[in-house]
Amino acid sequence: MGLRTLKYRRSHGDMIEVFKITKHKYDYKVAPELIYNINKITKRNYFRLSKNRSHYDLRKFSFINRIVNIWNSLPNAVVDVDTVDLFVNFINFIYNIVYWLELKPKVKIRADKI
Repeated sequence: MGLRTLKYRRSHGDMIEVFKITKHKYDYKVAPELIYNINKITKRNYFRLSKNRSHYDLRKFSFINRIVNIWNSLPNAVVDVDTVDLFVNFINFIYNIVYWLELKPKVKIRADKI
């Protein structure tokens, strides 16, 4: 069928939602509060998020803690675009590269074949 995995689709949708929250597309009363990391010099993007420490699985796998590592790994050129459509195009491009790199078969070189 050509469908992507649930993990891919979930993280893709989460990244779009985080972009909308950071660009204030939602009402601030409804959107979850994201904690920006302003103490460190940012190498990747200017909208780095801080991860909450938690001991329980309920909080550990929540939306905010689930998206922080992926969001912080995005480059500034992707995060700082103006529209949602441009962001979705960038994310699709990045996810396609990662998807095809994961599908690439591992080549094993045997010593007796050399």
